[in-house]
Amino acid sequence: MNQPSSSTSGVSSLSSPIAPHTTSWTLVLVAAAILMITMGSRQSLGLFLSPINSHTGLGIAKISFAMAIAQLVWGAIQPIFGAIADRWGPARVIVFGAFLLAAGSALTTQVTSEWGLIFAIGILSAAGAGAGSFSILIGATAQRIAPEKRSFAGGVINAGGSMGQFIFAPLNQAVMSSFGWMQAMWMMAVVALTTAPMAWWLRGAPPNASTGKGHAVDGNALTLRQQLKIALRDKSYWCLHAGFFTCGFHIAFLVTHMPGEVDLCGLSANVASTSLALIGLANVVGSLVAGAMGSRVRMKMILFWMYASRAVAILVFMAAPKEPITFYLFAIVLGSTWLATVPPTAGLTAKLFGARYLATLFGLTLFTHQIGGFLGAWLGGLAVVATGNYDWIWWADATLAVLAALVNLPIKEERPKALILKAA
Repeated sequence: MNQPSSSTSGVSSLSSPIAPHTTSWTLVLVAAAILMITMGSRQSLGLFLSPINSHTGLGIAKISFAMAIAQLVWGAIQPIFGAIADRWGPARVIVFGAFLLAAGSALTTQVTSEWGLIFAIGILSAAGAGAGSFSILIGATAQRIAPEKRSFAGGVINAGGSMGQFIFAPLNQAVMSSFGWMQAMWMMAVVALTTAPMAWWLRGAPPNASTGKGHAVDGNALTLRQQLKIALRDKSYWCLHAGFFTCGFHIAFLVTHMPGEVDLCGLSANVASTSLALIGLANVVGSLVAGAMGSRVRMKMILFWMYASRAVAILVFMAAPKEPITFYLFAIVLGSTWLATVPPTAGLTAKLFGARYLATLFGLTLFTHQIGGFLGAWLGGLAVVATGNYDWIWWADATLAVLAALVNLPIKEERPKALILKAA
């Protein structure tokens, strides 16, 4: 019997595990658990805005700016850490991020100046959360899973991040109410450290093989620089960036300023934490559905309908009476698409360019996402200081949602094989 060749096929390389005796779906669940913690920390940060303001007296605009910087840094760091993970594996990136996130959370309780908050929240915590976030985790698993399974795997990982919001928003609010905001921040610092041992399952360098547009030159795998040149000349890739910009604007504005909107309506802070938790819970379902649909429906159409539904949800929310039930229903409807845009966006990136450098390429789209996030968090603070409400931001949010829906339509995406076979 012939011995297997030392060179493996694309699918077998993609399916090879990072660590010995570790199945691909174990990796997916570990990645989901890590994202649950890093996203839980990020997405509940808006609950701390008012207590930090009371403690430091800096004002909402300055604290919003620090949180806006965090949005930008979280996105900017992901293609950098993604490139490191693509080269040497994700484990060391995740461990480093765990200590950065813990240090930033702890330092936040000690600083009282704007620059101190920018360093603690905007740089340390944001970089630490970015090291254990979408591009690194989805990129690491996609490189070891067959192409037809990537979309659903991305949905499962993304659902983990949504569970983090569902768990940590009310948990932080409960700890803040009972013991104070500093104790809640220290709790998050300790929890952040638990992601370090989880990185053991993700140790090892990634496989070299991949599939996608232009992934070989004269029989050799493309370098990262060559792959970037191909992607940056592709109009479909830039359409993904444009849509994801709006997603970042939506999310950052809401996680930062939902508590402020609730307060302006004269409602309890528990309404804000419950709303954020409902967004996370609804997005667990939305992420799994989006991930499952990605192998059967063109992902650009999934993105189109998600962004279009957001525009409708925002306009209905603006017209509705501001009662607790309004916030809860809005949270459920918007939450169903909240970060459910991640699986189709990551899936489209892998479909267009392969999975070898997915952590880097998807990391760049996340940077664009966070440019939108920076503006959503910062402009929300400026709006409430200048006008006393968030009305014009809501109108901008709805307009951007419509534009994001339309910009996904020109993306050149092949029909999924399942649809082609059914049509035949």
